[in-house]
Amino acid sequence: MPTRTPIAVIGIGNEFRRDDGLGRAVVARLRERAAERPLPAGTVLATCDGDPARLIGLWEGSDLAVVVDAAHTHPAHPGRVHRLALDADALDRPRTTSSHGLGLGEAVELARALGRLPGRLVGYAVEGADSALGTGLSASVEAVVEPLAEDIEDEIVRHRDAAARS
Repeated sequence: MPTRTPIAVIGIGNEFRRDDGLGRAVVARLRERAAERPLPAGTVLATCDGDPARLIGLWEGSDLAVVVDAAHTHPAHPGRVHRLALDADALDRPRTTSSHGLGLGEAVELARALGRLPGRLVGYAVEGADSALGTGLSASVEAVVEPLAEDIEDEIVRHRDAAARS
């Protein structure tokens, strides 16, 4: 039986594919911020290459899982953030796809079939501008790293407060 993880924040991506490294950059920023303002006990900050099985393994048993990933959209609006929430059995599905081929939707459906969904799942998908080989985020995507880290911290606090009330 998996160990219970109250909160898992998972950054998906490949830092050697420019904007695809967004999820990893946000998790790195959360780690930096946690040195000054610690996250609630039991919060796990992790990164993943986007493989659905690894992703499910990271969120399995969590009360809240927050997933951050770059997305491709048509037309693209680099830096635009989409928030997706899975409550009960409903997943909002925007017109985005993961930059990894298989996306969050496929991992969710597989986890649902296996009975391995987290208690609550929130995904942040950020539209990218450049997924070519190389390091560093484009300016429009880099600009959302700090505000997105703040949003995720707020998400965690809201979850913690709601759990304390119940």
